[in-house]
Amino acid sequence: MKPRLFAIGVVLAISFAAGARQIHAANAPKPLSAKKFDALAESALNAMKKRAAELNVHGVAMVAYAQGDSIQGWSSKMAVVGRMTDLPTATNKGNNMLGIVYSKAAEMADTLENSGTAKRPPMTGEFGWQGGLVARGKTGHIIVAFSGGKSEDDVEVSRTGLALLKAAL
Repeated sequence: MKPRLFAIGVVLAISFAAGARQIHAANAPKPLSAKKFDALAESALNAMKKRAAELNVHGVAMVAYAQGDSIQGWSSKMAVVGRMTDLPTATNKGNNMLGIVYSKAAEMADTLENSGTAKRPPMTGEFGWQGGLVARGKTGHIIVAFSGGKSEDDVEVSRTGLALLKAAL
């Protein structure tokens, strides 16, 4: 190939690549604003509180949203639904539902699978308990979890919050 033709080819390739990046950037979804996330999170948490009351369970609800294809950071919000801890007794060391709910979220952030369903054993810091749900939204991942009831109740409360967020995100 002659040097002049090669140089023209390189310029065209660079121009095409730059144009493709501009088109991709123009079509890329806008990041979710903190104000919009807060409003959506409050709605989801309120729906989860209502569902928890219907099921007569208490604990902690949390929602998170991670922009992009992989989870490198997120915005989250939590709410205590009745109580955050079960106090220790003579036969039970007690429960910190806030710690448990974020453990479920941490597992989902790593596996992108609902809590307690990963195809690997729980890592240190995880319990492998069900009650958290993860879904792909339009521009990122939605993580919703509840801790405080039986696994099936926790999943049901989480499903309520996820449905609301999935419709919006």
